[in-house]
Amino acid sequence: MTYLDLRATVVATLQEVAPETDPSLLRDAVPLRKQVDLDSMDWLVFLVGLHDRLHVDIPEVDYGKLVTLADLVAYLAARTPQEGTASSGR
Repeated sequence: MTYLDLRATVVATLQEVAPETDPSLLRDAVPLRKQVDLDSMDWLVFLVGLHDRLHVDIPEVDYGKLVTLADLVAYLAARTPQEGTASSGR
């Protein structure tokens, strides 16, 4: 999955939790919860939705690292196979 694919998946998942979200207004470097006004339960539902879509475990200890849209996409990119990369067979 490319960076843009991951970003689109994050935004689509966010829109499931907060349908009023306008993707064109989202800024990569601004705290996402403030942009979309998500409470802690919505945030948890959002993270579970990302796990369900991408099959990436997001342990609670990492929640504090996931502040901005850019943080989320980078975190997921590091844990998701990228296009054009071969599987290591592990």
